[in-house]
Amino acid sequence: MIQPFDDNYFMKQALNEANLAFDKDEVPIGAVIVHNFQIIARAHNLTETLNDVTAHAEMQAFTAAADFLGGKYLKDCTLYVTLEPCVMCSGASYWTQLSKIVYGAKDERSRSNRVNKKSLLHPKTEWVGGVREDDCKDLLKLFFEEKRS
Repeated sequence: MIQPFDDNYFMKQALNEANLAFDKDEVPIGAVIVHNFQIIARAHNLTETLNDVTAHAEMQAFTAAADFLGGKYLKDCTLYVTLEPCVMCSGASYWTQLSKIVYGAKDERSRSNRVNKKSLLHPKTEWVGGVREDDCKDLLKLFFEEKRS
């Protein structure tokens, strides 16, 4: 049976969130959290808007999803995020007990890549990368090119 919604579909939704961040002059990273093929949380970076270094897309999405579900655990949920989660967001995902994390672009520039982020996740969390990778990379590249010009 073919699912009407798949990783590509949900990553496109995360990219829509990243575009909202781009329009706000925020680093264009977007996230959605899915439960039973339904998006229960949408978020994008708000670090500049909120003047808060912890206001990453993933952190915003964790809060929204927990509010939606009425509890802090996201055991049957999948996080779709346009950039590989940083150490902070990977660590926070451990406590949410997400079932799966799907990311678009690998974070090649982060110094935190010396850490195996998979080791920061809950043991039951599946980790998948490279979904719509080029689209995610291109948006980030455009943002930083515009910043430099």
